[in-house]
Amino acid sequence: MASGESPYKRTTYRYSPLLALLLVPNSIIHRSWGKFIFSASDLLVGLFIREILKLRKVVCTVSVMVWLLNPFTFTIGTRGNCEPIVCAMILWIIFSLMKGNLSQAAFWYGLVVHFRVYPIIYALPIILVLDSKLFRSGPKPSLEDWNSHTSSTEKKTFHFSVRSLFSRERIMFGLISGGVFLACNAVSFYFYGHEFLHEALLYHLTRTDPRHNFSIYFYHIYLHYERQFSAVEKLISFLPQFTVQLALVFSFSKDPVFCMFLQTVAFVAFNKVITAQYFVWFYCLLPLILPWSRMKLKWEGILCIILWIGAQTHWLLWGYMLEFKGVNVLLQLWMASLVFLAANTFVLVKIIQRHRFSPLFRQYGSSDGKNVKKLD
Repeated sequence: MASGESPYKRTTYRYSPLLALLLVPNSIIHRSWGKFIFSASDLLVGLFIREILKLRKVVCTVSVMVWLLNPFTFTIGTRGNCEPIVCAMILWIIFSLMKGNLSQAAFWYGLVVHFRVYPIIYALPIILVLDSKLFRSGPKPSLEDWNSHTSSTEKKTFHFSVRSLFSRERIMFGLISGGVFLACNAVSFYFYGHEFLHEALLYHLTRTDPRHNFSIYFYHIYLHYERQFSAVEKLISFLPQFTVQLALVFSFSKDPVFCMFLQTVAFVAFNKVITAQYFVWFYCLLPLILPWSRMKLKWEGILCIILWIGAQTHWLLWGYMLEFKGVNVLLQLWMASLVFLAANTFVLVKIIQRHRFSPLFRQYGSSDGKNVKKLD
């Protein structure tokens, strides 16, 4: 792009032209410009975590440390990966909604879906939470205290989800975010044509990767890599992911941040392609749900961490044997993928069981006589 050519001339570039434009100073100012931008975004995520939790009157030191002192997250940014930018935009959307800035949240949501396709999964929980009895654009919505909770979620949430389906706020959010998304795509298509459409959007919907892939589907992809997959095969791989997403949304949409975290973990775990950078997608949301978790680090927390890291390390050992030693361990690697999926599922269930469900917004007109835990 710096030389006036298409960024898609680089065969491995699969992102929005906006990212290439952002990185043009790499060729003009300094070759590490992008790494500085990504590292700054990493710090910005820490700031947004702090501000979001402060709005709910939560002591946020530990949560901020979980993000900023995580060696995996800052390694991703410093090695030259754009995921911290995406994380920062997602947290800014959450912050904007909590402040009542609907148009701002909608603008950034349309932009982030153009920038990176996967946040489209958050559309339904955001739309559901924009209930006229809970959220009104303009005045700051009334947030529930950090220590408020409800023991019943499913029945109330389903009723919540079908009420006031076409509220002003929902229509406004859809029009603005959809307009921004379409405008960004239209401009990109004008300059780069079908090359943009295929590489930045359609590629991610049909991507198959037989290597460096934690997914349970990798072995099937490897065995059939040279042929086109049938519609039935594509549906079979997509159906579990779609079903889990709907179940999570209609169960936890009143607690949208927790819902988004669960959605992201499930989306990654059941995806056809899983790479290490995808873990950053839910790492940025993890600090926002920790204050509502009853899971103790001493026992269950340590067990979940050991299981998740152990399953990943187990996979990487077989991957090392395949990639660096040239040993045919594809079957063992596939079994390691099954173990990793089981570990993800176990940890996800444990997190749900130990979460203290707390709606984000309070209904207008409801009173709150509870004491609030003050910040240091």
